[in-house]
Amino acid sequence: MTGIKIDGKVIAQSVKDRVKKAAEELKSQGINPCLATILIGDNPASATYVRNKHIACEEVGIVTKDHKLDSNVTQIELNGIIDNLNSDSSVHGILVQLPLPPQLDEFATTSRISPIKDVDGLTPHNAGLLAMKKAALVACTPSGVMEMFEHHKIDLEGKNIVLINRSNLVGKPLYHLLLEKNATVITCHSKTKNLTEFCKSADIIITAVGDRNKFTLTPEMIKQDAIVIDVAISRFEEKLVGDSDYEQIIKKASFATPVPGGVGPMTVAMLLKNTITAASLSTQIGR
Repeated sequence: MTGIKIDGKVIAQSVKDRVKKAAEELKSQGINPCLATILIGDNPASATYVRNKHIACEEVGIVTKDHKLDSNVTQIELNGIIDNLNSDSSVHGILVQLPLPPQLDEFATTSRISPIKDVDGLTPHNAGLLAMKKAALVACTPSGVMEMFEHHKIDLEGKNIVLINRSNLVGKPLYHLLLEKNATVITCHSKTKNLTEFCKSADIIITAVGDRNKFTLTPEMIKQDAIVIDVAISRFEEKLVGDSDYEQIIKKASFATPVPGGVGPMTVAMLLKNTITAASLSTQIGR
């Protein structure tokens, strides 16, 4: 027997359908949900990501404002653009596409964004609220993973979960979200010893390494009927891959996500949801 495919495209569409209805409701109240994006430089992958986000926004009725900046932009210039967007009442969400050129400070940049417009959930304010179980805007990929669990009615309470990532974008916020569901979470990373043994004991493995030259999650590393959420995506041997080979993992797992078509679509869907949430928050503070 093979496990059940967690289809990110299907679940993302269900989120988009809800977002579209919410956008229509906000528009009936005179609020036109708007996402402003900032793309710096000419990185082809980043440009594609931003373009896909704009297309998704259009599908659900969210207006976009695109800011393309030269790769040599200074921190002061970038700060000024963010400040202007923070004060623009027609803008509800602000997204700075990462990674940034070397002359720019990622923490200083993301921290500059108003917390109520922080649709990536990366500001210290929102990260702190998440740790206190009070966040309204949560990092998109982690919240997308949680949406997958909810869609398939996977109960996380008491489950042993191995999380292979400790980044601010994925691992750390996901750790807090999983704890909220009363899971037992072990965070593993590049310095973890005996990673295979941790994985073999896990009910759920969430992996987000993104470098097949350094790490591959194999069927031998998971126990029978474990759940595998593969967040990673990278190019390896001329194709897009995650940290595991889905066709092999699904033969042993009870649930698993493919790459592509798994967590990736969820990230964009949750960005749309966060933008609608931010637009709703703006009504509560008179903006």
